[in-house]
Amino acid sequence: MPRATGASARDWIARSFTHVEDVLYVALGVLLAAGALVLLADATLTFVANLIAGTLPGRMVSLLDRVLLVLMFAEILYTVQVSFREHALVPEPFLVVGLIAAIRRVLVITAEFSDVKDAGSAQFRATMVELGLLTVLSLVLVVSLVLLRHRPTMPTAER
Repeated sequence: MPRATGASARDWIARSFTHVEDVLYVALGVLLAAGALVLLADATLTFVANLIAGTLPGRMVSLLDRVLLVLMFAEILYTVQVSFREHALVPEPFLVVGLIAAIRRVLVITAEFSDVKDAGSAQFRATMVELGLLTVLSLVLVVSLVLLRHRPTMPTAER
């Protein structure tokens, strides 16, 4: 008889943890969605202001950087949604966020390239090494995504 009581207590505790986990996922989702909306609104206002001022061509890299940040928020929000729905972590959204982050950094480096090439050979070499590493990282992330897409789906744990 004590086994049944112990098992039911474990089940109750497991269900309680699942409910707490759900509340945390909802709170994270709300914060991420609010943050993404604020960033998107700011990017939109910046776009309109630069369009009106006629400075949009010079600010496109900065605007693209902001939009890619919003996209990263959206991917993380998707990860939270999947975790909430399936109670499992899926690796693909993390790889996509890493890929977007690498691309953002490449864009920033290339936008600042004219300053770097005038700065000196040591800084130029460091920038080239960083670009090379980011390229390798991007390729590894893309290959990882392709491999993960072709793997058989695994069942999630029952809760």
